[in-house]
Amino acid sequence: MRIDLHTHSLASDGTQTPTELVTAAKAAGLDVVAITDHDGTGGWDEAVEAARRVGIELVRGIEISTKHRHHGVHLLAYLPDPTHVGLRAELDRIVEGRSSRAPAMVEALGRAGIEVSMDEIAAPVPGRPHVADALVRQGVVATRDEAFEQYLNPGRPGYVNRYAADLTATIRLVTDAGGVTVLAHPWGRGRRGDLPASEIARLRDAGLSGVEVDHQDHTSPDVREELRAVARELDLVVTGSSDHHGLGKSNHELGCHTTAPAEYARLMELAAAAAAAASGRRTPEVVRPG
Repeated sequence: MRIDLHTHSLASDGTQTPTELVTAAKAAGLDVVAITDHDGTGGWDEAVEAARRVGIELVRGIEISTKHRHHGVHLLAYLPDPTHVGLRAELDRIVEGRSSRAPAMVEALGRAGIEVSMDEIAAPVPGRPHVADALVRQGVVATRDEAFEQYLNPGRPGYVNRYAADLTATIRLVTDAGGVTVLAHPWGRGRRGDLPASEIARLRDAGLSGVEVDHQDHTSPDVREELRAVARELDLVVTGSSDHHGLGKSNHELGCHTTAPAEYARLMELAAAAAAAASGRRTPEVVRPG
C-alpha cells in the first residue's frame, strides 16, 4: 500500500488541477493521496469527484502557514471541519495576508529594477511561487528555485513578510475542529534549530499528532533517522510524503516518499477520536474507492 500525504494543486501553488493531481496520483501507483493546498480547501470538492472516478483513497487536508518563535512553520491539518468558525476565520486572515503580499512584492521588485505586473501573476491566491513563475516567464531566472534564492527569500530584494498564525494556537484550533495535525518537514532547509525535540514535545502536549519525517527537504538519512527517533520517543505518528507541486517544484515526484500503512492507520484512528471529541463537528470522511 503506497500512501502520499502531502500534495498541492492549482488551488494553491501547484501546477495541476485537483482532477489532474488525483489522476496523476493513481497513475503513479498510489493507493492513498492527501490534497493539502496552502491555507484553504478550494480544491477539495473537485478532488473528491476525481478520486471517486479513478478509484483512489483521498484524504482532505490543508497546509497551514504558521509561526513559532518568529520562525515560519508549515502545519499539515487532516480532516478538520471546514465550516468551523474559528478555523475558517484564521484561514481567511492568512489568505488575506498572502493576497496583499503579492502586490507588495511586485513593488519591491520594481524598486530593484525588475518590472513585474500583477496581470502576469495568475492564481486564485497569488503568493511567492506565482511571483517566481512570473520571473521565470520573463526570463529573469530559469526556475522557481532560482527565483527564491535570488529575489524572494528573506533578505532578498523581493521578499515581503506576511501574517502567519501562531503554531500552538493553530494545533489547538484544528483539534477543536475535529482534525489532526502533523508538522511538515520541520528539520528541512537548515531549520532544525527552530524545532528541537524539546519543542516538538511541547507541541505534542498541545495536541500535535505527528511529524513528517521522510521528505526531500530532509536530505540526510541521519537527520531523518534522528527525527524518526524523536517522533517514536514522543509516540507521534511518523509520515512520509512527496510535497508534490506538479511542475512547480522539482524533485518532488508523487510517491517519492510515502507513509507506512500502520502509521496511516494510526493517524486515521486519531482523526476519528478527534472528530468524536469535537462533538457536533461536520468533519469530512476519507474518500474510499468503490
